[in-house]
Amino acid sequence: MPQPAPNLDLLFAALADPTRRAILTMLLEDDMAVTDVAAPFAISLAAVSKHLAILADAGLISQEKRGRLKWCKLEPAAMRAATTWMQGFGQFEPLDLDDFERFLQTELSDPVSTP
Repeated sequence: MPQPAPNLDLLFAALADPTRRAILTMLLEDDMAVTDVAAPFAISLAAVSKHLAILADAGLISQEKRGRLKWCKLEPAAMRAATTWMQGFGQFEPLDLDDFERFLQTELSDPVSTP
């Protein structure tokens, strides 16, 4: 059995926290300074920095110093490993609920008679 890439554990652990997911959503818009990332949260700057470190360790964001500020940038390519892994479970066609409903209506309205 092939082993998943070691980064997947870090990636899924990072995504498991709602604060970190909110941070990623914010970074979808644009790069942000750490202080701007921290502003909407009712937690300390140190706690936000810990969240950012976890996201960076998972490869979901990168950080760089610009002048006196530390900036965060979303790294969407980091999701590729998780997406590829999850697609392996998508071996079944997605269910079209409208087609399924029509099928059920046909089956329930025209029962097959058996001898």
